[in-house]
Amino acid sequence: MGTASTAATGQRRPGRPRSERAERAIIEATLALLAESGAAGLCIEKVAARAGVGKATIYRRWPGKEDLLLDAVACLKAPLPEPRGLSVRDDLLALLEAMCEQFADPCHMREFALLLGEGAAYPRLMTRYTETVIEPRREVIRAVLRRGAVTGELREDIDVDAALFMMIGSVLARSRYGDAPVEPGYARRVVDEMLSGIGAR
Repeated sequence: MGTASTAATGQRRPGRPRSERAERAIIEATLALLAESGAAGLCIEKVAARAGVGKATIYRRWPGKEDLLLDAVACLKAPLPEPRGLSVRDDLLALLEAMCEQFADPCHMREFALLLGEGAAYPRLMTRYTETVIEPRREVIRAVLRRGAVTGELREDIDVDAALFMMIGSVLARSRYGDAPVEPGYARRVVDEMLSGIGAR
């Protein structure tokens, strides 16, 4: 079956050809519903209705809800800016300012909080989120810190992960528990205070 279609496209998987538009709509619907009700409140029927597709279209691509969620979460990437490499201080400041801006977005914070809350019930989901979203962002910061230890801008014996979590924690604490939005200059103060401890002497 589908000889003409196969000839036209050159190659295809068995069954009906994939629709990138439908797949994108399904992923976006999944993320929207995840943000609204969490993984527990999400079901294939709701995703299909929100995406404007039939349930069969979803099941052809994903065996079940958790598989769909795993792929959807992998699309939640909010990359940090590429470090310019001219100054460790400038790079850390740019990264921290980007993090402050992202965590000021209530939608981003809700997704983050929901995913953390689903960790116990959906460990594969949290693992995928960590691997595809959290760890790549952490590695960008680690690379800047390691570079600083090599160039002499930072102490050779710095604890890279401790410094990393000081940066991340400074944003999370203000975003989750702060009484007011992060004020201008906050990222600069955090970076300068941190560098007063790990900077080269």
